[in-house]
Amino acid sequence: MSFMFRRGGRRTETVREAETVATGTAGQGRVVTLIRKPGCHLCDDAQEVVARVCGELGVVWEQKDISTDEELYRVYWEQIPVVLVDGAQHTFWRVNEERLRKALT
Repeated sequence: MSFMFRRGGRRTETVREAETVATGTAGQGRVVTLIRKPGCHLCDDAQEVVARVCGELGVVWEQKDISTDEELYRVYWEQIPVVLVDGAQHTFWRVNEERLRKALT
Protein backbone atom coordinates (compact mmCIF):
# COMPACT_ATOMS: atom_id res chain seq x y z
CA MET A 1 0.00 0.00 0.00
CA SER A 2 1.32 3.40 -0.93
CA PHE A 3 2.29 5.80 1.83
CA MET A 4 -0.11 8.17 0.16
CA PHE A 5 -3.09 6.18 1.36
CA ARG A 6 -2.00 5.37 4.88
CA ARG A 7 -4.34 6.29 7.70
CA GLY A 8 -1.86 6.46 10.56
CA GLY A 9 0.12 9.60 11.12
CA ARG A 10 2.48 11.03 13.61
CA ARG A 11 2.32 14.24 15.48
CA THR A 12 4.79 16.91 14.45
CA GLU A 13 5.63 19.27 17.27
CA THR A 14 7.93 21.62 15.37
CA VAL A 15 5.36 23.58 13.39
CA ARG A 16 4.13 27.03 14.31
CA GLU A 17 0.41 27.28 14.94
CA ALA A 18 -1.23 29.61 12.46
CA GLU A 19 -4.54 29.78 14.31
CA THR A 20 -6.21 28.15 17.29
CA VAL A 21 -9.95 28.25 17.87
CA ALA A 22 -11.62 26.98 21.03
CA THR A 23 -15.24 27.23 22.09
CA GLY A 24 -17.20 25.57 24.87
CA THR A 25 -16.05 22.54 26.87
CA ALA A 26 -17.76 19.57 25.20
CA GLY A 27 -14.61 18.54 23.36
CA GLN A 28 -12.22 19.43 26.13
CA GLY A 29 -8.88 17.70 25.68
CA ARG A 30 -9.37 16.96 21.96
CA VAL A 31 -7.34 18.76 19.30
CA VAL A 32 -7.96 18.79 15.56
CA THR A 33 -5.10 19.91 13.33
CA LEU A 34 -5.63 21.01 9.74
CA ILE A 35 -2.43 20.83 7.71
CA ARG A 36 -2.80 23.03 4.66
CA LYS A 37 -1.04 25.32 2.22
CA PRO A 38 -1.86 28.76 0.82
CA GLY A 39 -3.98 28.92 -2.32
CA CYS A 40 -5.42 25.42 -1.92
CA HIS A 41 -9.17 25.27 -2.62
CA LEU A 42 -9.48 21.81 -0.99
CA CYS A 43 -7.81 23.29 2.10
CA ASP A 44 -10.38 26.10 2.19
CA ASP A 45 -13.20 23.54 1.95
CA ALA A 46 -11.63 21.43 4.70
CA GLN A 47 -11.23 24.48 6.93
CA GLU A 48 -14.95 25.25 6.66
CA VAL A 49 -15.88 21.72 7.74
CA VAL A 50 -13.32 21.60 10.57
CA ALA A 51 -14.34 25.03 11.87
CA ARG A 52 -18.04 24.14 11.79
CA VAL A 53 -17.71 20.73 13.49
CA CYS A 54 -15.19 21.86 16.08
CA GLY A 55 -17.20 24.98 16.82
CA GLU A 56 -20.37 22.96 17.38
CA LEU A 57 -18.60 20.41 19.60
CA GLY A 58 -16.34 22.84 21.46
CA VAL A 59 -13.16 21.17 20.22
CA VAL A 60 -9.88 23.05 19.88
CA TRP A 61 -8.55 23.18 16.34
CA GLU A 62 -5.43 24.60 14.77
CA GLN A 63 -3.98 25.16 11.31
CA LYS A 64 -0.43 24.39 10.25
CA ASP A 65 1.09 25.59 7.00
CA ILE A 66 2.96 22.89 5.08
CA SER A 67 4.89 25.51 3.11
CA THR A 68 6.70 26.74 6.22
CA ASP A 69 7.77 23.40 7.71
CA GLU A 70 10.10 20.92 6.02
CA GLU A 71 8.99 17.97 8.17
CA LEU A 72 5.30 18.48 7.43
CA TYR A 73 6.12 18.91 3.76
CA ARG A 74 8.13 15.68 3.70
CA VAL A 75 5.40 13.65 5.38
CA TYR A 76 2.20 15.11 3.89
CA TRP A 77 2.97 16.95 0.61
CA GLU A 78 0.88 14.59 -1.55
CA GLN A 79 -2.08 14.52 0.83
CA ILE A 80 -2.93 18.18 1.47
CA PRO A 81 -5.21 19.00 3.16
CA VAL A 82 -4.66 16.58 6.03
CA VAL A 83 -6.71 16.44 9.21
CA LEU A 84 -5.21 15.03 12.41
CA VAL A 85 -7.30 14.20 15.46
CA ASP A 86 -5.24 14.21 18.65
CA GLY A 87 -2.09 13.91 16.54
CA ALA A 88 -3.19 10.88 14.49
CA GLN A 89 -4.10 11.18 10.83
CA HIS A 90 -7.88 11.17 10.44
CA THR A 91 -8.29 11.98 6.74
CA PHE A 92 -6.85 13.80 3.75
CA TRP A 93 -8.03 15.59 0.59
CA ARG A 94 -11.74 15.72 1.50
CA VAL A 95 -13.18 16.03 5.00
CA ASN A 96 -16.43 14.21 5.68
CA GLU A 97 -18.37 16.22 8.26
CA GLU A 98 -20.20 13.25 9.81
CA ARG A 99 -17.05 11.11 10.01
CA LEU A 100 -15.17 13.93 11.76
CA ARG A 101 -18.07 14.48 14.15
CA LYS A 102 -18.12 10.75 15.04
CA ALA A 103 -14.37 10.76 15.66
CA LEU A 104 -14.76 13.62 18.11
CA THR A 105 -17.74 12.29 20.10
